[in-house]
Amino acid sequence: MMISDGDFFMKKTMTFHRKKIWMVFLVCALMLLGLVGRLVYLMGVRSDYYYQKAEELHERERVIKAARGQILDAKGRILADNKTVCTISVIHSQIKEPQKVIEVLSKELEIDTDTVRKKVEKISSIERIKTNVEKSVGDVIRGYELDGVKVDEDYKRYYPYGSLASKVLGFTGSDNQGIIGLEVKYEEILKGQAGKILTTTDARGVEIDQIGESREDPVAGENLKISLDVDLQQYAQQAALKVMEEKQAARVSILLMNPQNGEIYVCVNVPEFDLNDPFILNTDVDTSGLNEQEKQDLLNQMWRNQCVNDTYEPGSTFKTASIMVALEDGKITPDYVVDTGNGQMPMYGRVMKDHNWHRGGYGKLTVTEILGVSSNVGTSYIIDHFYGSNPQKFVDGLKRMSIDQPLHLQISGEGKPNIRGPKERYFAKTTLPWMSIGYETQVPPINILTFYNGIANNGVSVRPKFVKAAVKDGEVVKEYPTEVINPKICSDKTLTQIREILRKVVGEGLAKPAGSKQFHVSGKTGTAQISQGAAGYKTGRTNYLVSFCGYFPSEAPKYSMIVSIQKPGLPASGGLMAVPVLPETWNCLLPAGLASPSPTTFRRISRICANVLSEQIFGLITSVGYSFTTSPSLTAALTNFGRMDTPLLAIASRSSSCGS
Repeated sequence: MMISDGDFFMKKTMTFHRKKIWMVFLVCALMLLGLVGRLVYLMGVRSDYYYQKAEELHERERVIKAARGQILDAKGRILADNKTVCTISVIHSQIKEPQKVIEVLSKELEIDTDTVRKKVEKISSIERIKTNVEKSVGDVIRGYELDGVKVDEDYKRYYPYGSLASKVLGFTGSDNQGIIGLEVKYEEILKGQAGKILTTTDARGVEIDQIGESREDPVAGENLKISLDVDLQQYAQQAALKVMEEKQAARVSILLMNPQNGEIYVCVNVPEFDLNDPFILNTDVDTSGLNEQEKQDLLNQMWRNQCVNDTYEPGSTFKTASIMVALEDGKITPDYVVDTGNGQMPMYGRVMKDHNWHRGGYGKLTVTEILGVSSNVGTSYIIDHFYGSNPQKFVDGLKRMSIDQPLHLQISGEGKPNIRGPKERYFAKTTLPWMSIGYETQVPPINILTFYNGIANNGVSVRPKFVKAAVKDGEVVKEYPTEVINPKICSDKTLTQIREILRKVVGEGLAKPAGSKQFHVSGKTGTAQISQGAAGYKTGRTNYLVSFCGYFPSEAPKYSMIVSIQKPGLPASGGLMAVPVLPETWNCLLPAGLASPSPTTFRRISRICANVLSEQIFGLITSVGYSFTTSPSLTAALTNFGRMDTPLLAIASRSSSCGS
């Protein structure tokens, strides 16, 4: 049978449409399958995600700040606490009486009406009006029962002791986060975990009363137990303020430590500032003509911890390190004699002078006497004579004692020591002799004290520490153990020699031996001009850093201390700045409840302090280990206070007002 062309064409068309239908069907089936798969994926695999999104769309979140952990002193007394305050916020969509809300908030919060109006009328999910509002004010606002006004309880940092240890503790900002000091260094431990309040709203953003609120409670931060002692800190701070006033000093710093474990009992930097109002300057500087950056610079300067942050040329307290290097290398002995002549010695185009050069100098001195009278000529001659041809050996000797190493302290912003070597820029012929007496080096006071701690602790240098432990609910969460920086700063022989020298520097001949109850102080005074940056030492009025660094009791040291006084102009002497007056603060010592020393021992302490420390520093020493009662023996000891009757002190008494 023959098929016509028309039939053939019709068959071909039908086949084409059939394929087309199948293709459309397959595409639709695939699309449907994809949609089903997508639906299964969204409703199954991603259901939690979209459920959360839906909740977020209908839930409004308000953060509840966690209570920061407390900072406690060594005896558990609270140094930093939390005060309950309120955060006032408004939710635009819920406000029914906007004018009343504006009037109430403006009145109770003492904010300009226009400022409040802008925030109330702003269309947003939630608008914060003011934080850190006193709880009493928050309770008053809550009592108005205004729709759309939220009063959430919050926390504000509070410091019960005001300015006490301000530059150690630091403070927090308006967001309750640490800014300086321990508050910022231990932010992660102190801050805790914030909570939140969740309220369900309808599509218009209005809360649904029937559902109410859900709450996730905050988790308080851990407490920080530190080594500072409130009693000692308060006494030292008062003493430092008195020294500053009497000596017309710009700043006074005191550090008291335990040389065996590095715990810091006292860290005073006066003038301190009010931790509860840290943006108010503690000076009478007129800031009316200053821009914001200049004001901020003044605040930054006020917040600096001079014991830790600032580096200085330490002056004569550094001579101990210089003599130790020479002793360790076997170049000298304590009896090695240097002829200091008339107190002047030419050195590479400059003249090294002792502080009594205008009185004829000291003549011949042993090494012990060189440190005892703080002879610049004697110290620099020794170092230049034995190390002038190889300065690197001297620098290496200093580095062996780790005096150049950063301490990596538990507080932010520590200064870094700078002790130059002969291969570094600006190391001239004069650098070595002047370095030996504490110039042309920069070292923070806490690093100098750490070095002396190594001497006191049988050659073992440990890292200073402020923080003892992190505590939660009375249980220790984390302890901060003692860390050794240098297990042996020098040989036992050198250690014995330098300890005997330092004991004689302060105490030899000040009183007759008190048998087994003797109390000796070992240490070194120091005075240095403070460089004025690029202008050096010759710009305007010269500033001085006078200091004492040492430890006690000499035989079995339990405490070490450095006192630094920054003073503009003369007189300035680490010894003479500490010229004593009779103690006026014995009552501060009576509550200590510690055994009183014998009258002879007390007389020894009195005379030591008369010739080395001010009355205030003396009070600090005795407050940590001794208390006294008034008696005829005490009166007699005070009558003899400061008598100088030994050859070493007779030499020292000839010194003038600089360089000791």
